[in-house]
Amino acid sequence: MSARALLYSFSPKPNLSLPDISGHRKSFVSDFRNQAHVRIRVRYGPPSGQGRYCVFSVSGRSSGRKRTGKVWADVKSESFEVSESVPETVKLKDAFNDVVSVKEDLEGVSPWWEEFPKRWVIVILCFSAFLLCNMDRVNMSIAILPMSAEFNWNPATVGLIQSSFFWGYLLTQIAGGIWADKVGGKKVLGFGVVWWSVATILTPFAARMGLPFLLVVRAFMGVGEGVAMPAMNNILSKWVPVSERSRSLALVYSGMYIGSVTGFAFSPFLIHQFGWSSVFYSFGSLGTVWFTIWLNKAYSSPLEDPQLRPEEKKLILTNSVSKEPVKTIPWGQILSKAPVWALIVSHFCHNWGTFILLTWMPTYYHQVLKFNLTESGLFCVLPWLTMAFSANLGGWIADTLISKGYSVTTVRKGMQTIGFLGPAFFLTQLSHINSPAMAVLCMACSQGTDAFSQSGLYSNHQDIAPRYSGVLLGLSNTAGVLAGVFGTAATGYILQHGSWDDVFNVSVGLYLAGTVVWNVFSTGEKIID
Repeated sequence: MSARALLYSFSPKPNLSLPDISGHRKSFVSDFRNQAHVRIRVRYGPPSGQGRYCVFSVSGRSSGRKRTGKVWADVKSESFEVSESVPETVKLKDAFNDVVSVKEDLEGVSPWWEEFPKRWVIVILCFSAFLLCNMDRVNMSIAILPMSAEFNWNPATVGLIQSSFFWGYLLTQIAGGIWADKVGGKKVLGFGVVWWSVATILTPFAARMGLPFLLVVRAFMGVGEGVAMPAMNNILSKWVPVSERSRSLALVYSGMYIGSVTGFAFSPFLIHQFGWSSVFYSFGSLGTVWFTIWLNKAYSSPLEDPQLRPEEKKLILTNSVSKEPVKTIPWGQILSKAPVWALIVSHFCHNWGTFILLTWMPTYYHQVLKFNLTESGLFCVLPWLTMAFSANLGGWIADTLISKGYSVTTVRKGMQTIGFLGPAFFLTQLSHINSPAMAVLCMACSQGTDAFSQSGLYSNHQDIAPRYSGVLLGLSNTAGVLAGVFGTAATGYILQHGSWDDVFNVSVGLYLAGTVVWNVFSTGEKIID
């Protein structure tokens, strides 16, 4: 759109030929953004002979992130009869309207990183914390192979070492949830990352000192990682609107899967090049980098962030349901609800199979499929990549269905049913497969369908008890951790007296039981205010 301004000469010579200098506002705005001062010289006069010049000066000022234009100089000439004075009928309304419009355009200019929603900065930081969480957890699954050869550990001892992580992990689930709900997720998650990073770095020293020391350090690492999920759930319940819940949680939990991919991919290389100790030193040191960023960028609540843009704060607080801090926990009310117990039982059933795959998969590839150390680590990557993709796909599907009018209960039940029956089906196929490639594909499909649980039971805590989501996740994840402790240790025992088919059959049975409990007793509606 071109503004129209009329140029008048107050000379006695009436018949002037005025030049057309019309232009497009967008191109002028682009030029103006790149220059602090623009001068436009216009020549007017008869086609021949001496003409006259009129100079338009356009200046701009820069203050912080905004630039404001003082004068709009995109003009278009037209021929008019020239008189000694400007007629009152001549109006520049169109030009002035464009001046206002251009000023608004210029004032809106700011770097993209300042416009990026702060709530998604928090989500991405939680994602990276969970990425480090699983990197530090799965490195033992690869390093345990050369370590068991060096220290002469049998399968039962390996199972004991793998399960010792869950001893500490179990202790801080409920405590971490209570702490996060009372003092805020920023402090609790920051503490957890620092704690487990230090424990990771100390692991090689403890292993060389003896088995009891290693068990204690691994349990200490579990203490740090145990507060991560309750703290994350607490902070996201305050930062993320309900309409973005499934997507945000799916992205954060996919950090765990990407962390597993990273750990499985880099651990064999580091072990071959620098020895098994190097994976613990290198992975553990990354926590300090994350902690520095977390201190500077994160806040437990949007109410605490002084730099949060007003429009985003309004969006969050209008659509969020968890605002006031928790002072007391209504344990009686929480434990009296059937959907809470459905969540607890289903979490146990789900984690039994998930943690077995997490901790024992490299050993399965090495013993059954005859992969070497490097191949075991690399082939473990595919199932976790599949989980990362499926988790985000499931989150997008769940939020889309809810936005189209499907009830939250229906969506949560559907997503979790896929998360139970999918792994159950594919694990039953492993006993009929002889090809290593098909076995890896079957594992990938099993864990890929498992990831739909992030939009099922893992999103349900904020549905049914948003103010107590940290405590509720700690409670249900305690059951999930018990499944990890018993399942990981029991797998070592089963392998000494049975086969891998027996290991998978136990997982399938629990998946089926969880499907029944979830579909009968769960809900997506808020039951605790």
